[in-house]
Amino acid sequence: MKKKSDFVNGLISGIPIGLGYLSVSFGFGILASSLGLSVFEAFMISLTNLTSAGQAAGVDIIAAKGTLIEMAAVQFVINIRYALMAISLSQKLSGKFTFRHRLLAAYGITDEIFAVCSAKDGEVTPNYMYGVIIISTLGWTSGTFLGAYAGQLLPSGVTAALGLMLYGMFVAVIIPPARKHKSVLFTVITAAALSVVCKYLIKSLSGGLSVIICAIISAAVAALIFPKEDDEE
Repeated sequence: MKKKSDFVNGLISGIPIGLGYLSVSFGFGILASSLGLSVFEAFMISLTNLTSAGQAAGVDIIAAKGTLIEMAAVQFVINIRYALMAISLSQKLSGKFTFRHRLLAAYGITDEIFAVCSAKDGEVTPNYMYGVIIISTLGWTSGTFLGAYAGQLLPSGVTAALGLMLYGMFVAVIIPPARKHKSVLFTVITAAALSVVCKYLIKSLSGGLSVIICAIISAAVAALIFPKEDDEE
């Protein structure tokens, strides 16, 4: 039997990610449509970003007519983890990963793609990673298109309800680690409390700055209260 190419293996490994992204990005499409973005605009945001939390925060800033500085700061805070993932994943890359390949592959480093590539036996080749990225991106952009298109047709009450899908995913991501680690639970509760304060007591604060302040303060306080000890050799 002929051995499958690295690209085909990447496509196969990325199918579960693509299917998951299809359902989640449908919620983003609904959200973007409810905030006044067109189907094309929502689709292009998903095609050029590939980051659920960053996109959700980004469209909120767009809808609130926030500044470019707010947008850049929010995206930096939310997506800085991808840089750390890239550094970690670089230890598994094969020698075929030239600088050009690294630049192209950087586009597709998400939580799920990072997990799949990190768990792969042996080195990760460019063709394998491209396969995972392509099928995942197809799922993400297709779901966004369908969600945004549905948002143009469905009644406002239905789209508002479906728009909660994306936030439901965030809750599903937070709950498991929050149940296992007090530091995560504390960070989540602190961020939520600060968000309420910013929303109702500091009404002059924009949505973008609110996200930045809540994220930085809650993470900093949690780091002070729950310091992580260095592993002893």
